[in-house]
Amino acid sequence: MDTRKILSSLCYFSIFFAGFIFPLVVWLASGDDITKHHAKKSLLSHLIPLFCVPVIVLIFIFEFVGLGNEIPVFSMISMAVLAIVSLVVVIWNIVKGVKVLISE
Repeated sequence: MDTRKILSSLCYFSIFFAGFIFPLVVWLASGDDITKHHAKKSLLSHLIPLFCVPVIVLIFIFEFVGLGNEIPVFSMISMAVLAIVSLVVVIWNIVKGVKVLISE
């Protein structure tokens, strides 16, 4: 196995063990352009759910400040969207990590 492939696929698989730290370190420390490309793509994909969280927190706060005894529909919908986005990001990272490993 090529070290470049292993390092690039670990950037994608790091969603399970190191979050966005591992791709960031690889992106900054690697001298190989292909590895940097994969590290940047995986870093951006790891950050997607983190960008959704502040929006959901704001929706949650605004909904509960203005509600009396109503059901927080927007909060439940936004949490479901965050769960779906997170699941899609995990699946995408798995697929990309495997593709990098089996590519020639």
